[in-house]
Order: sequence, then C-alpha cells, then structure tokens
Amino acid sequence: MRTSGFNALLICIFVSAIGWTAENGRSPVQAWFPQAPALPAPTGPVLRVANVDELYSAAARVQPGGTILVADGHYRLPRYLELRTDDVTLRSESGRREQVILDGQGRLGELLGITACSGVTIADLTVQNVKWNGIKLNCDRGVRRVTIYNCVIRNVWQRGIKGVMVPEENRERLRPADCRVQYCLFYNDRPKQYEDDEADRPDNFRGNYIGGMDVMVALRWTISDNVFVGLRGRSGEGRGAVFLWVDARDCVVERNIVLDCDSGICLGNSHLAPGTSIHCTRCVVRNNFVIRCAENGILADYTRDCQILHNTIHDPTSRLKRLIRLVHDNDGLVVANNLLSGPAMRIETASSMQIEGNLTRDAGDWFADAARGDLHLKPEVRPVVPRVARRDDVSDDIDGQARAARTTVGADEF
Repeated sequence: MRTSGFNALLICIFVSAIGWTAENGRSPVQAWFPQAPALPAPTGPVLRVANVDELYSAAARVQPGGTILVADGHYRLPRYLELRTDDVTLRSESGRREQVILDGQGRLGELLGITACSGVTIADLTVQNVKWNGIKLNCDRGVRRVTIYNCVIRNVWQRGIKGVMVPEENRERLRPADCRVQYCLFYNDRPKQYEDDEADRPDNFRGNYIGGMDVMVALRWTISDNVFVGLRGRSGEGRGAVFLWVDARDCVVERNIVLDCDSGICLGNSHLAPGTSIHCTRCVVRNNFVIRCAENGILADYTRDCQILHNTIHDPTSRLKRLIRLVHDNDGLVVANNLLSGPAMRIETASSMQIEGNLTRDAGDWFADAARGDLHLKPEVRPVVPRVARRDDVSDDIDGQARAARTTVGADEF
C-alpha cells in the first residue's frame, strides 16, 4: 500500500524519535548485527539436561572440564543457579540462544552466579526476567577467565552482567582477569519501573539503577561484538550499557552497538570509592556504534592513559550534548578519529590529553539507516567523508575489515 507524503513524513519522524527498540517482547535483532561463529563441539565429559531439576543437579556435580548441554526449552528457575567448578561450560545443545531460556520469572533477585572458579563459559542461551543481576561474577571469592558468548540478556532490571567489588586488601590476588563478553544481545522490552525492583526506590535512584554490564577492578577484559538496545531507567537516567570502574585496567571495548540506551560506554563515573583515585587505566574504546544515548555516549571520568578511537556516535538532538564527555582527571587520554554526528565533544577537564582527527557534524545522511542504528557509511558518500592516517592500534573497523592507509573517521571503513 502506498503512503501519502504527509503520512510518510509522520512515520519517519516517529521512527526517528523512538529509534529501534523491542516492543511487546519482540527481539530487536537486525540482519546487520554481529553474527557469532558457532562454538566447536565439547571435548570433555558431557551432562545433558532437559528440565529444571536436572539443570541444578548438573551444576552441582559437573567435573572440571565438563560441559552441561541444555535441551531447547523454557526453564523457569525457582532459585539462584551457581557454577563453582573450574573449566566448565554451560550452553544450549542446539546452539540457538533464543531456544534455551533461563527465566527468573520476575521473582529472582539473581539468576546465574559464578563463584570461586576459573575458565567458565556460558554460551548460546537466554537469561531473562530478573530483578537485579542476570549473570553475576562473585569476584570477591576468586573468579577468572570467564567467557559469556552469544547469550541474550533480557529484562534484567539492575545489571545484565555484574562483576562485584573486591576488597582493597585482596584486590591483586582476586582481581577478575582475562574475561570475555562477546556476541551477546542485551535488551529490555521497556524502560524500568518501580515495580520491577523494590530496591530502586523514589528516594534512592528513582527507578534509574539499571545498565547492561557493571564491572569493578577488571583486568584484561575484552567486551566485543555485543548489542545493547533499550536499557533505560524510569526517567531516562540509567547507567552505562558498558560500565567499567574502580581500578579497571587494560580492558578493550570494541565493535559493539549501543542503541537507544540512557548511557553508552562509560570508563568510570564521578564517584570515587575509598582507596580509589582512578577508575580506568590503559583501557581502549574503539570501533563502536553509539546511537541516541542521552546521558553519555562515551564517557571518560577519572581515567589514566586510556584511548577512545574511531567510534561513531549519532545523536543530533542530544538533550545533554554528551556524545563524548571528558570530565575530572583524564591524564594521558587519547581521543582520536571519532565521528560525532551531533553536538561537539564536552571537555570538562584540564588534564593533559591528546585530541585529534575527530569530526563533528550532523552526519545522519551519511549512514545506511540511522533511525534503526545502522551507522555504516553509504557508498555514495565516499567522496565527502574525510580520511585520516591509519593508526597502528586500529588496523580494522567495526566489521573486522582492514583499514586503508588513509582510512575514514569513525568506526566504519568503506
């Protein structure tokens, strides 16, 4: 059916205003999102489960190096599920993440925990309907080398993935190191409401204590190829889709898509815990798409020797004008070759920084489909998009395509 010009204009305005978020439980997956390569077959002992009781039993008796293969189904969990064994994998047998659903039914405060072990992999499944933490790393009891791969994390009303604080006296011994979060989809069907989480009260965070990942004292984490959609607080003041803080070191956040969340990628925040003077050291944020994240697109707040490189951030009508925000102490920060489609960078620090090669303009007409979050460059704009010298530390783009010696600003190379 053909649409009148006036009605078509109204539809375009509506789509641009709401972006692309899940509605009525619909997955927001789009064809251009990152696709996870299939995992190899298990090599160690395998425990197969097909109901809730078998799942809890397998978690308790799996041996180091073993795999728990979960049959397709909807698993309504009555209580917290915990893994405490080294080198264990929990994954769907079919490899179809939307077909194995671990459901907290809106009653569980925490659904899946990892405690006092290393080498755990969680893959190819969905965690949903949880009040507080969907997947929780109990880092204060020793958790390392965790991989969370190709999972869906949906309707978790505080943090999809939480890495808890490690007390200062045990920090170097217990620091969560060498973890990966890759090819996951985080999304909520709607903004958070008070009834989702009784701990988030009007006199506390006002329904805004919500985000995607919140990890403290992380060491050498890789957060890549994930998609975050519609993670929003009750009044639009939610926390980061990716939030690293409290002495995180040497982490890489790359090739992610953050769409219509309150906050995008946050290196630190303005609160310093006792004994902490720097939130993030030598962390790198590169080749990400960030779309309409009004609180912060990309934030650097109490960092040291970090890098924000070749990201594309789109929000021409941003209410707070924080596509990239640099605040408090950020000595040694490098902000280079980013494309800011909207207001200019907010620099609220006198720190010694290197800022170069960034471009600020409303570039919505350059992108494949900005309303839906696709910030890949259209072929026809090749002649007008500025080129910069390729950096040794950003050799490819958001799709893993090699960059030319004279490469485009932002996350996408032609």
